[in-house]
Amino acid sequence: MERLLVLARHGQSEWNLKNLFTGWRDPDLTERGIDEARAAGRALKRAGYGFDIAFTSELVRAQRTCALMLEEMGLADLETVRSQALNERDYGDLAGLNKDDARAQWGEEQVHLWRRSYDVRPPGGESLKDTAARVLPYYIETILPRVMAGQRVLVAAHGNSLRSLVMVLDHLGADTIAGLEIKTGVPLVYRLAADTTVASKEILARDGEAGR
Repeated sequence: MERLLVLARHGQSEWNLKNLFTGWRDPDLTERGIDEARAAGRALKRAGYGFDIAFTSELVRAQRTCALMLEEMGLADLETVRSQALNERDYGDLAGLNKDDARAQWGEEQVHLWRRSYDVRPPGGESLKDTAARVLPYYIETILPRVMAGQRVLVAAHGNSLRSLVMVLDHLGADTIAGLEIKTGVPLVYRLAADTTVASKEILARDGEAGR
């Protein structure tokens, strides 16, 4: 039984390129983001991976990344489930603001806390802890049972929704989460043991990149 779980952050979005806080706003992928998604799909296919079901968020940048990856793998018709539970964290009042402008207004340290800490909320938005409070129940109730039944599962989502999941899978403490960065379009390949813990993890390199 494979118990395969692959996590992928969406490719670069138009607002990533413009250095804007995005959250639940819904920009599309850039040309680079499209290339990243396709490269991730090719890398998975080249490594011999396949999927039985995919999960993604209600936001177009994750949905399109998922679709492009599956298209490159010859799985364009694969069942794909969308859920708001996998959305990016809500940046509240920061959404749409340039990150450099935010640092100028509130200071580097405060903006870093809003972006990277575990339990500090931006004004009107969610902390990573809040994001985990919706991501983890969905994972436990909906995604994990598929994996444990032997299905090969792809999750295409967002930096913070995936950070909250990786934090649990990799047993990372709240004091170390600030340093966790999930790259756009780089698949994280997990195989789970019979007790649902991680048996192995691989960061799968895109075309032309070195893995680790």
